Amino acid sequence: MVIKGDAEVPETIEIQLKKGVLTLCVLALLNRRDSYAYEIASTLSDAIDMGEGTIYPLMRRMQSDGQVETYLVESTSGPSRKYYRLTDAGRRALEGQTAEWRAFVVAVENVMNADAETESAAPVANTEERGAEL
Repeated sequence: MVIKGDAEVPETIEIQLKKGVLTLCVLALLNRRDSYAYEIASTLSDAIDMGEGTIYPLMRRMQSDGQVETYLVESTSGPSRKYYRLTDAGRRALEGQTAEWRAFVVAVENVMNADAETESAAPVANTEERGAEL
């Protein structure tokens, strides 16, 4: 279990949530600017605590799915770097996944707020009723 604030979140659920949004995060980062895998991994490690090893298989899959394409950039301090950029299919995937994510967040918020509304709508017992309960 991982403890976040007062809540305990099973690690497997937290990992699955992160994996579920990982492609969306990579697409969003590449929509801002082209990047190489290590830089993407570092950004996501800082933002959502994703391990570097998770990125490389994802980048290969996204490339084989046609969402990203690569090109090499010469480096003065070592070997050339493989940069990734979004393709038109990647931009369409970003649009679709962003819409799905936002709808999901709204649905979760509605469920959470429904519980709060139910609690606030419950009648408040008057002093006499509370005394009888004790």
